[in-house]
Amino acid sequence: MVALPNVMLGRINMEISREADTLRALYQNWTDQMVENPDLTIANLRSMFDEWGQPALEPENVSYKSDHVGGVEAIWALPAGADTSRVIVYTHGGGFAVGSADSHRKMAGHLAKVLGVTSVILHYRRAPEHPFPAQIEDAVAAYKALLDKGFKARNILTAGDSAGGNLAIASVLKLRELGLPLPGAVIAYSPWLDMAMRGETLETNAETDALVGKPILEAMAGMFLGEGTDPLNPLANPLENDFTGYPPLYINAGGAETLKSDAERLHEKAKAQGVNVTLSIVEGMQHVFPALSGRAPEANEELGRIAAWYRAL
Repeated sequence: MVALPNVMLGRINMEISREADTLRALYQNWTDQMVENPDLTIANLRSMFDEWGQPALEPENVSYKSDHVGGVEAIWALPAGADTSRVIVYTHGGGFAVGSADSHRKMAGHLAKVLGVTSVILHYRRAPEHPFPAQIEDAVAAYKALLDKGFKARNILTAGDSAGGNLAIASVLKLRELGLPLPGAVIAYSPWLDMAMRGETLETNAETDALVGKPILEAMAGMFLGEGTDPLNPLANPLENDFTGYPPLYINAGGAETLKSDAERLHEKAKAQGVNVTLSIVEGMQHVFPALSGRAPEANEELGRIAAWYRAL
């Protein structure tokens, strides 16, 4: 099935594959550990969440290189034969506080490979040591550095998952505010957008999401926003923005996840404001199901839809 602009996709009443259950089992393990050990330190949580890289298989013919881009630590994913004039600026998920460039390099490598481009995965500054807006500042610094290196704005994509999906979207809003040329496209996997947590699927999907519930979101939001940031701040909460003139946008989410409403609300708002936007909801899938890239058919089929969308731009 090929994604077309302004079309919602989905697979209705389909059982998930055995491979896809790998992600649900990993998330449930994390949840069980957090319930059993409520006093886990941020260092403990970061160590645990670096297991996020386990479900994805290593993409074939992709090499990696450590670097600093605009002063931000990063890992380049370099698929063999990729168009080196095109690059994804990838921001990892993890509630702005956990996850890393390393935990997400395989996921970003798969995306770069199917699009035929390179990717730079940012290890941006994380909360609570560095609350908002440090993360957006790092994403913008890396983007500006790529422009300085000679990349054309139209050949840059921003992409990310969960909190990183928020950053992929919000950093473009910041670029617009700064009067900089905007990237050619934006891709958001299961974006966590609403720091005020008003989405209805936070309640309706509470029993089917193996990881993300209100308590963990409240804790992560507290670390991200710090003492003085309003949860409705437009750069912390992209849903509080006007998207007129925004680049082509691809959003996906799992049908079983609590943050599905954030993806749906973003799609609705962007579409109403004239954005070339596509939403893909894959029923039965957990939060950031492209973490299964290379392993589960649901993730691989989604990558195929994204590639078709990108080629059609």
